[in-house]
Amino acid sequence: MIDNELQHIIQNPNVHEQIDGQVYTLNLGPTHPATHGIFQNILTMDGEKILHSEQTVGYIHRAFEKISERRNFAQITTLTDRMNYCSSPINNLGWHMTVEKLIGCTVPKRVDYMRVIMMELARIADHLVCNSVIGVDTGALTGFTYMFQERERIYDLYEQVCGARLTTNMGRIGGFERDFSPKFISMLREFLKTFPKKFEEFASLLERNRIFMDRCIGAGSISADRALSYGFTGPNLRATGIDYDVRVMEPYSSYQDFNFDIPIGTDGDTYDRFMVRQQEIRESIKIITQAIDNLPEGPYHADVPEWYLPEKPDVYTKMEALIYHFKIVMGETEIPKGEVYHAVEGGNGELGFYLISDGGRTPYRLHFRRPCFIYYQAYPEMITGNVISDAVVTLSSMNIIAGELDA
Repeated sequence: MIDNELQHIIQNPNVHEQIDGQVYTLNLGPTHPATHGIFQNILTMDGEKILHSEQTVGYIHRAFEKISERRNFAQITTLTDRMNYCSSPINNLGWHMTVEKLIGCTVPKRVDYMRVIMMELARIADHLVCNSVIGVDTGALTGFTYMFQERERIYDLYEQVCGARLTTNMGRIGGFERDFSPKFISMLREFLKTFPKKFEEFASLLERNRIFMDRCIGAGSISADRALSYGFTGPNLRATGIDYDVRVMEPYSSYQDFNFDIPIGTDGDTYDRFMVRQQEIRESIKIITQAIDNLPEGPYHADVPEWYLPEKPDVYTKMEALIYHFKIVMGETEIPKGEVYHAVEGGNGELGFYLISDGGRTPYRLHFRRPCFIYYQAYPEMITGNVISDAVVTLSSMNIIAGELDA
């Protein structure tokens, strides 16, 4: 809580009163490496103590929601993977599931398992970036460089599936563009075999490191009640002790078939958020192993010719396939009227798509529920009363991705 004297200074920034030193304003961002993105934090400081914080967002606002209302449903995939670019496949596949819910499309079981594999790989990549950067912000660079090698191996797997590494345009409405190749399966099994050992080496650098623990424990803590009031989800909510996970509470893509635990914390501080993500990486490995070991036979896409591009040989030789190809590429396929919301467990929380269709060829209205936008509202409360170094690691541990925050 801010006492009356501090509140007076915050509300009257031109007064020249002092509290244990000079009160001054500090701009943390937008062009500062510690902010990990283009957003500004205007801090009122008493020495190194933060008295007040005001956030500014929108430096890379790209109006994705309004652009989407002028694009056909297949083209929107190239926008979603540019939000949280640390785990693009989750964004892509979540959007495809939203459209499938509206058109009443049921995908084959094999597609569900393929999606689970790609989404859990994306979750691992996302958590590796977040947790290794927390290490960097506490002065431990080694883990960051070490884990980026493993993230590149995940990107190699992306490349085998879709040809891209960062903005993946992963999958299609109704399934995947192509089936998993034998090379991909071989690379994935090799990753599952070697990654856990390397990850535990990374864990040994930080999880019980006394300097790291002293920097993180107690920094940026938030209670479960306050987190719920803000609308927290994902690791940031689970770090407060609430075991809410979309994959369990509202199962999609056959997640109910898999056996995994939901890691939770107790204090909702930076260290708890770090440890929840660490354990979630281990759980993701369990899920991927189950999915690849039990990968069902069958087609890799649903039978929805109005939405799924036909094979090229058929386009060149069959009139019906040519017509479908033209209608899909040119955005001539009309969608049913309706209103749907679909959410997936993104790398940093509940990523939701609220879609309203008026029966036209583009969305009438589309809203992305970006978890980062919700977390960032709580940032002033989480850092007020702390020192500037705590503000940096707190921001890292919240996993704020600027591309998703501004959309």
